[in-house]
Amino acid sequence: MQSEKKEEKDMYLTAEKKQEIFKTYGKNEHDTGSAEGQIALFTFRIKNLTEHMKGAKKDLVTMRSLVALVGKRRKLLAYLKKNDIERYRTIIKELGIRK
Repeated sequence: MQSEKKEEKDMYLTAEKKQEIFKTYGKNEHDTGSAEGQIALFTFRIKNLTEHMKGAKKDLVTMRSLVALVGKRRKLLAYLKKNDIERYRTIIKELGIRK
């Protein structure tokens, strides 16, 4: 029972969850390269890491990963803002990212 909970917790991002994210924010579930899909995936991971950091304040490795993900997402958002402002506004609104 204990090991099942641990495995479930460790597998927060399954292949099915990734497909669902890309299906929702990309053109389809196989469209893994679109900026919107990547931003949505990064946002999902950032939310989970943020929750982890609330309980593990001294976990510096996770903090570093979190900062790196936020930077990647920020670069993709800047790319979208520069090239297609409507797509940028749409993804910001859908994901509830404050900018």
